[in-house]
Amino acid sequence: MEKLTICGKKRLNGTLSVQGSKNSTLPIIAAAVLCEGEIILHNCPHLTDVGAAVNILSHLGCKIRREGDTLIIDSTNIETSEISEKLMHEMRSSIVFLGALLARTGKAVLSTPGGCEIGLRPIDLHLRAMRDLGTAISEEGGKLFCTAPDGIRGREITLAFPSVGATENVLLAASLGKGRTILNNAAREPEIKNLADFLTLCGAKIYFAGEGKIIIDGVKKLHGCEFRVISDRIVAATYMAAAAVTGGEIDILNFPVNDVTPVLPQFEACGCKIVSDENRMHIKAPSRLKSMGTVRTMPYPGFPTDFQAPAMTMASVAEGTAIFIETIFESRYKHVSELKKMGANITTQGTVAVVQGVKRLTGAKVYAEDLRGGAALVLAGLAAEGKTEVYNLKHIDRGYEKIEEKLSSLGAEIEREV
Repeated sequence: MEKLTICGKKRLNGTLSVQGSKNSTLPIIAAAVLCEGEIILHNCPHLTDVGAAVNILSHLGCKIRREGDTLIIDSTNIETSEISEKLMHEMRSSIVFLGALLARTGKAVLSTPGGCEIGLRPIDLHLRAMRDLGTAISEEGGKLFCTAPDGIRGREITLAFPSVGATENVLLAASLGKGRTILNNAAREPEIKNLADFLTLCGAKIYFAGEGKIIIDGVKKLHGCEFRVISDRIVAATYMAAAAVTGGEIDILNFPVNDVTPVLPQFEACGCKIVSDENRMHIKAPSRLKSMGTVRTMPYPGFPTDFQAPAMTMASVAEGTAIFIETIFESRYKHVSELKKMGANITTQGTVAVVQGVKRLTGAKVYAEDLRGGAALVLAGLAAEGKTEVYNLKHIDRGYEKIEEKLSSLGAEIEREV
């Protein structure tokens, strides 16, 4: 079994660039289903989730090749509207192919998605939105049978919650729909804007009206384009946290700094000094972090649930007490038991976690149970005394491209072993 072996207490210093965004790449890959012609996507990270999405495209009949960080996709011929259970379960966000298939082929057959077990990710918002757009949906034998016999029909929709995935599915479906779709209470994450920018470059008509309102005027056809995926804000924040827990000082390049604005108050509360411009950040951490206070995860532009676990590692070695309130997923504290193996002082009750910072963590053998929790354990290993072994790397590899190489370039003592 592969593991990361980390010898901690190494102060990180240096410069690194940020990989392309997983959460932008995946819906854009799904959006390729809508397009007739060649799509050239730059800044696509080498991740297992991206590989899973590419496998789905290949299964559907697309022709794909990769050249470094660039994916070239030709979706001229779509041969099937069904995605197998095996392929769906390889990627948690695979449900995003629903809207694209319905718009392109008028039907879709798929099962519920897989991925990290961080709690239920209900797809009822997706299904309700697709029904609002004229789709008939039935379930049989664990499969969803979806048909839009008269095509996608535009109308006004209000999401009960600003779900990223449901927003993406509406954008994809409505782009080739008939008439105008008005989506209220849409997600506002930067990845939504990146997807809309891609679709617009392919010929879609999408307008942001402010306050979570998106207007989509359907078109008859989308064409190929050349596009660059934005860099990953959660990965950038994770490397900021790596500097923070080691008392380090690093420069992070080539990412939209404004996208990490929601986490900057917590870093500043901890005593980190941050200087930045539009696409570059310099962060310098104190010898010991201070408490970040109370952290409540919220939809963008609130504090991201994807950064809750790495932030908890910061709080574990900070002076004072921090309180976390997880409002997005009900099972996103699976990293807590592993952090406690290393000496962290954390108590949880329901959606609340109370973290009393300790002066030191100690290396241990720990197991990643999900993507962001795995990143939190790597950060803990960097901060801990002695040797830490992190297992279940399949979770980390879903979202972090060669994390050991990036950290090694900053002076961490970390290597991947079999």
